[in-house]
Amino acid sequence: MPYIAIKSFPKDQETKEAVVEKINEILLELWGCPQEAITISIEEVAPADWEEKVIKPEINPKKECMMILSGKKCYQQ
Repeated sequence: MPYIAIKSFPKDQETKEAVVEKINEILLELWGCPQEAITISIEEVAPADWEEKVIKPEINPKKECMMILSGKKCYQQ
C-alpha cells in the first residue's frame, strides 16, 4: 500500500518518470509509508479509446471514490 494506477493519453518517457517521481515524493512525505510499500504504474490509452477503456469501465462505476472528477474536487465532507 499504496498502489497508484495512472491511465493517460500517451506521454514521453521523461514526463512519465517526472510525474511518478513527484507522486512518489508526496507519498513518502505526506502518506508516511516506506518506499518499499509504494507501487505506481502508468498505462497509456489512445484518445480514441478513452471513453470505452477508461470512462465507462473505470470512472463511471467508481464515481463515489473519485477525489477529482473532470477537474472538479469531490472531497467528502
